[in-house]
Amino acid sequence: MDHKRPDSFPRKSPQPAQRQPVSSDAETPAGGWLRSIRFSGFSLVMMVVLVLAVVVLAPSLRTYAEQRQQISQLSATVADQKAEVDQLTSQRERWNDRTYVTTQARERLSYVLPGDISFLVINDLPVVAPLEADASPVSTNIQSTTIDWLGSLFASTMTAGLAPQAAAPANPETVVP
Repeated sequence: MDHKRPDSFPRKSPQPAQRQPVSSDAETPAGGWLRSIRFSGFSLVMMVVLVLAVVVLAPSLRTYAEQRQQISQLSATVADQKAEVDQLTSQRERWNDRTYVTTQARERLSYVLPGDISFLVINDLPVVAPLEADASPVSTNIQSTTIDWLGSLFASTMTAGLAPQAAAPANPETVVP
């Protein structure tokens, strides 16, 4: 099994004259290039292996990309939840402070400590000063009116007494007895 390599290239045996295709048009460079491509057995096997690799690896690469996307979404969700946990932890620590609880009870529920005096402001709207152009000058004379105030009072009382009952308020906490 000793193979000797000849020092010179193998000699070609004389071949019969090859037949040339007859074409009426001049040969284009692209057409000549395509006809000059020769596939060997090795290149054909490599192409089959390449196509097989693409067919085998494509689904797993798609799965890998989808999983990476899910991981990034879940990481963002975890970061949001950690921020929410930190916020709730700080809020719980504030509620464990007696001073904070007392302040919240005073502000939200209007609680007072024994001995404190609580003032409740009923109308805290700012007083609007009348415009000077629309204001009439103050008179020192007493004016008499020609309105029948007794009839007006009686009509108002009868209207209020005979009116249909008003609808109950939606929030019972806002009703002042």
